[in-house]
Amino acid sequence: MKHLFLLGAVALLCSANDQSEAADRAPNVVLILADDLGYGDLGCYNPDSKIPTPEIDSIAAAGMRFTDAHAAGPLCHPSRYGLMTGQYPFRIDVSRWPTQPLIGEGRMTVASLLRDRGYRTAMVGKWHLGFEERGYDKELRGGPVDRGFNSFFGMRASTDIPPYFYIRDRRAVAEPTDRIEANASDGWSPIQGAFWREGGIAPGLELEDVLPRFTEEAVSVIETSAKDSRPFFLYLAYTGPHTPWLPAETHRGKSGAGMYGDFTMMIDAEVGKVMAALERVGEVKNTMVILASDNGPVWYAKDVDRFGHDSAGGLRGMKGDAWEAGHRMPFLVRWPGRVKPGSVSGQTIGFTDLLATFAELHGVSLGKGDGPDSFSFLPVLDGRQPEKERVRPPLVMQTGSGVMMIRDGDWKYIDHPGSGGFSKSPKPAKGDPRSQLYNLRQDPSESRNLSEKEPDKAEELKHELSRIVKGSRTRPE
Repeated sequence: MKHLFLLGAVALLCSANDQSEAADRAPNVVLILADDLGYGDLGCYNPDSKIPTPEIDSIAAAGMRFTDAHAAGPLCHPSRYGLMTGQYPFRIDVSRWPTQPLIGEGRMTVASLLRDRGYRTAMVGKWHLGFEERGYDKELRGGPVDRGFNSFFGMRASTDIPPYFYIRDRRAVAEPTDRIEANASDGWSPIQGAFWREGGIAPGLELEDVLPRFTEEAVSVIETSAKDSRPFFLYLAYTGPHTPWLPAETHRGKSGAGMYGDFTMMIDAEVGKVMAALERVGEVKNTMVILASDNGPVWYAKDVDRFGHDSAGGLRGMKGDAWEAGHRMPFLVRWPGRVKPGSVSGQTIGFTDLLATFAELHGVSLGKGDGPDSFSFLPVLDGRQPEKERVRPPLVMQTGSGVMMIRDGDWKYIDHPGSGGFSKSPKPAKGDPRSQLYNLRQDPSESRNLSEKEPDKAEELKHELSRIVKGSRTRPE
């Protein structure tokens, strides 16, 4: 009996030591970025969604759901630039991405910060931040492995932007020497459905295989990293539900939102495979999982009428817009032992804030040039930040057409009368306001322009917007 008691005591002590070591160990980080997923697509954000997303909803149930998180821009490449660097993308020329790297050599990224803290860093998926392109038979420099990642497997951009080929680290797996004709889908707009542009493609590459291939690579990274003593950072950037919408046969016709909904269901299932891999290797409890989308959906009012599914979740606009649906994103954080399950935060945060959050987590002091527009929301994750105390100063953004917007608390100002993006806007008549002002607490759908009723507030925000844009940073030195 005494012997059994001693064995039990030893077991309890070992268990306590294991728990203490786990608590002291830096968490793995898995950052999953969907592409063109709307605020209203997930069940955890929209109970009326016609798209079943049980795997992603389970991440929300086990963690924190942000209701006011924003991409760094309402389009793919500016959004990803801000996420990686903690710098507003309007501070650089993002249009050069097709032939040049957007992230300058030596600039701190989320990946380089974690790598320098002992992490094994890997990226899988869509980069869309440019390479030095001098021919696809040559090394593609300036990409992920030159900006903080130990390894990369993915594609240069979306699966509707040629040339189409896989890249491993700095080399094309196979050069895009074949040609593929353009494709479109009947019953959808020209930029929806199974849409892709003509161009070069690697021999044997099938666009419908890209999404599951990325999952296979991500699972391999997890399985390999679990054998390493170092924590790991995996950035998994899916190419969907951006066009082309290519759901696997097992998902076709299974949602209530057509091809788009079926493809989104497939993404949910792929996320489930990633979570299952973490569970299988015993790392799910020591892994911070972040899931978001890079910008809003391509989903028109006629699509809402047709399917009864609101991809924007009650917000105004769509991809590309200064209006909320262009950039207010699903943003989930699951972190066992640190983030309270089933919690919800209304804090206004941006993608640029990831860098400062990881820096605070690891006790890193950011230098003058590092993350100039980044503010830590770690206290929000820990439950230490009161909801009424803002975690960051005003948030600023630019659309692809150059329209600027600023968000300050409940107020939002847009320096243009229209969407600034994909949504069509009526041409303002003579005497109509040339800017927009909304109180998002009272009017989250941005239906009442208050710029003439609240001219002092509009002028105040216009001035603050100008100050931030003319400066080089918003984070104090």
